[in-house]
Amino acid sequence: MTLFTLSLTLLGAAQAQGGGTIKIGAITSVTGRFAEFGKMQLAGFKVGVEEVNRKGGILGRKVELVIEDNASDVNKGLAAAERLVNAGVPLVINEYSSSLVKAQAQYLARQKVPVLVVTSSGDDITKPGNDYVFRLNQPATEYARVILNIFRDNKFKTMAVIAGTGAFEKSVADAAQDLAKSYGITIVEDQRYDKGLTDFRPVLNRIKAKNPDGILMVSYAEDSVALMRQAREVGVKPRLFAGGAAGFALPEFVKDAGSAAESVVTATAWIPQLRYAGTQKLNVELKKALGGQDPSYHAAQAYAGVLVAAEAIRRAGGTDREKVKAALNGLTMQTAFGPIQFKDYEGFRNQNPLAMVAQQVQGGAFVPVYPKTVVPRKIKFER
Repeated sequence: MTLFTLSLTLLGAAQAQGGGTIKIGAITSVTGRFAEFGKMQLAGFKVGVEEVNRKGGILGRKVELVIEDNASDVNKGLAAAERLVNAGVPLVINEYSSSLVKAQAQYLARQKVPVLVVTSSGDDITKPGNDYVFRLNQPATEYARVILNIFRDNKFKTMAVIAGTGAFEKSVADAAQDLAKSYGITIVEDQRYDKGLTDFRPVLNRIKAKNPDGILMVSYAEDSVALMRQAREVGVKPRLFAGGAAGFALPEFVKDAGSAAESVVTATAWIPQLRYAGTQKLNVELKKALGGQDPSYHAAQAYAGVLVAAEAIRRAGGTDREKVKAALNGLTMQTAFGPIQFKDYEGFRNQNPLAMVAQQVQGGAFVPVYPKTVVPRKIKFER
């Protein structure tokens, strides 16, 4: 199946060799429960490949992504990684789900194949990390920090947490616990739940009785709409509902949740209002690649991943994996997603230190609300 024409193809890795292109591996969820995020990444890949090739490719050769579908499954993801290793790609760009990425990255690192993580945020992917694993997107700690900063700045005294037990959800919720303690915010309820739960009313009723200033929801993507609809149904009314990105940051959340989404604040990794060169142009190109749909930050991250991978290969002078790894270690560049430089800090290894932003649903659309650098709108509170 060919998803895109030009130089972006979805192929079996056995087809990856040959021809005059430089081939880079990529794994994403083309199918399965993370396919909505995979669709965003595919659009970002497409825009990134077209830009690199429009500017002359890499070392005079066009770039081509060999994209493997992991079908949103750990074992299929490992099989996809193995196919890319056998195909001889110099680098693998890795995808959305922290639970899938961690397993794939560990396998690829053992094979000494550089891994460029572009969307997955679980802290434990780069903390303590591995010499072969690089991440350009923000770790989960930053998702919690931007929300807790809003709570702190508005003098919230209490908060509640509803979080899934997945790797990403756990990382954000645990970071929120630590930050709340340091900010002097009391957590009155911390409910973790397993995937598959559909009735959140019991925990929402408990939270309602405790009347916290803020509620942080770090849910599985498909739960964001149900959580907010049920919260409105039982009459929970904190000063602010906040989402830890994932489903809360997708355009579909606003559409599917309808009025229940109004005033929800969410962490997000990228919005076109950021003051990086090319952000507005990138937003237009991503929207075009998505057939008119607004892009989420996952698309911008995938776009940046292609540019970073191409630059590392160019600086390495070819596709030798060790030279590509060395090039990533020394790379500093600016993209429309943000600045890229891989550093070791606070226990993270090969992590790009990039802050998050926050947006809020106002009048049925996302608007930026934090920090000041995004020219924010005033936050609307529930009470």
